[in-house]
Amino acid sequence: MLIGEVARRSGVSVRMLRHYDAVGLLRPTGRTVGGYREYSSDDVRRLFHVEGLRTLGLSLAQVADALRDPGFDPSGLVADLVRVTEQRLERERELLARLRTVDAAGAGTWTEVVDVVGLLRALGSPAAGRRQQAALATADGPAPPAELLARSFLAESDPHVAGALRWALRSGLERAGDPDAAAALAAGLGSDDPAVRRRAVDALADAAPVPSATAALLDALADPDPRVRRRAAIAAGRAGAVAAVPELVTMVRAGDDDVEAAEVLAELSRTDPASAGRILGALTGDLDGTDPATRIRVAQALVELPGPGPRDALSRLAADPDRAVALVAGAFADRRG
Repeated sequence: MLIGEVARRSGVSVRMLRHYDAVGLLRPTGRTVGGYREYSSDDVRRLFHVEGLRTLGLSLAQVADALRDPGFDPSGLVADLVRVTEQRLERERELLARLRTVDAAGAGTWTEVVDVVGLLRALGSPAAGRRQQAALATADGPAPPAELLARSFLAESDPHVAGALRWALRSGLERAGDPDAAAALAAGLGSDDPAVRRRAVDALADAAPVPSATAALLDALADPDPRVRRRAAIAAGRAGAVAAVPELVTMVRAGDDDVEAAEVLAELSRTDPASAGRILGALTGDLDGTDPATRIRVAQALVELPGPGPRDALSRLAADPDRAVALVAGAFADRRG
């Protein structure tokens, strides 16, 4: 088979076939009378082996080594290729994220592009002081891309820098009301690191007036980390989401940030009268068998709720067999009049 036919059938260019011959990777078995390259069926089979190995990212030298030695062990070479490919993909992902950030900034001039790139480099600095300075400096100029600040905040381990980034995010929301910040922060709720998810919830609380932020906080109520759930419940409840009520009631009963949870429940009862009965029932239901400390916390939460129902519940608790519970509930019932 002549070189032109091999190229046509294999899809490998004539030029590449000649290069393979020149470097000794694939030399045709014979030559015609006129001196043209003539490939045997074994030559074509070797060509397909060469092309198959090249699809894995092997260099021509590595392909030659693999084909030269029948006992060649590919495991080490393949492992190296996996590592190199992962590193290349990571660099490509970083480049893509950088390009998307610049695009989201809406830079209209190359000067503005350079400014965004400079902020990217500063926030990626290994020096915490420089990262903090870059975050604080965003308050004086145009609002930087919310996605950049959010991504930097979620990845930040230094508490001082994280605080500056959260302040910058909050300032940007107040100035621009950028919903992209909520979307970027919500992505942090999918992290395997509970600390990242807690930071995401804290920042989403600042963005809670944005509907997508409140929706993300409600999703966080199912988080396996109890601290994430508690922070999400407080923030979502303050944003008026009654779906946070079960977790808030659990917090009151368990004594986890119970005072703050009780305040949010009271506010929800006042702003959404339709949920007042549900909140009252959730707080007072199934109290039999609970410990006295739990019943005292429930009494403390009831005193803040509006309407006559809480006073009736406190009066019932004033007859509690535990003297401390009865005294606390009775005093609160008297306060309600």
